[in-house]
Amino acid sequence: MSTTTSTLRMKLLIDTKANRVVFAEADKDAVDFLFSLLALPVATIVEMLGKGSMPGSFGNLYGSVEKLDDSYVLPGAEKKTVLQPAVVPSAASTSRSSLLLAPSSGRPRSFFRCGNSLIYSSCFSYVTDTRDTRCPSCSSKMNSALKFVAPVAGGSGHDVQKASSSTSAGAAKGLVKEAVTYTVRDDLTVAPMSTISTITLLNTAGVTNFAALLEKTVRLGYAEGLAIVKASLQSKTVLTDVFLGNKRPRGCA
Repeated sequence: MSTTTSTLRMKLLIDTKANRVVFAEADKDAVDFLFSLLALPVATIVEMLGKGSMPGSFGNLYGSVEKLDDSYVLPGAEKKTVLQPAVVPSAASTSRSSLLLAPSSGRPRSFFRCGNSLIYSSCFSYVTDTRDTRCPSCSSKMNSALKFVAPVAGGSGHDVQKASSSTSAGAAKGLVKEAVTYTVRDDLTVAPMSTISTITLLNTAGVTNFAALLEKTVRLGYAEGLAIVKASLQSKTVLTDVFLGNKRPRGCA
């Protein structure tokens, strides 16, 4: 997993008396990052957090596939497609917000044809997405690489390339609008910020001593991203657990 992406930041409003995060102020990139977590496959989350640290039983499922002897796996199937599924960038993913996406997520899909397909016409009809699968016709390994080209409606090759670039640029914009500040509650509820919503959050949290409120900026890096993923699976006080817990990552500025 990538650990070199740009650092994101959130501004926490902390009730120091209760030792909890009342809410956080977040910009577009931070919110896009939080929303992009919804697109992560379960197996990717298990791989990132480690089988032993996963709540519930998904870690056991992951370990079972790892230990499964290859003699029980169907010909042409691979365990890594289950253990390391391709991470497709979501609508919320941007170059700055995709802290947890696999580096391979942008690679074009590959297919393989039998090396004898130019010799035997019967081999030409078969294509696989798993290298070294046995050809149904001649039993040779299918390892002549082809590349998958995603269809684009209409246009010449130049237009296709232009449309593809345009699509990629559009996908990099993420999900939410810029020039808006968002509130992120301790349980990761996200909403556009307003004066009324801020007052409501303070009242809902039962804050009466405003002198006990502390503003602190924290960074969202790879370690903090993993901690948020883990905490969100088992807690309703995610921001407090991650940034104020005894074992919080080094994210405070």
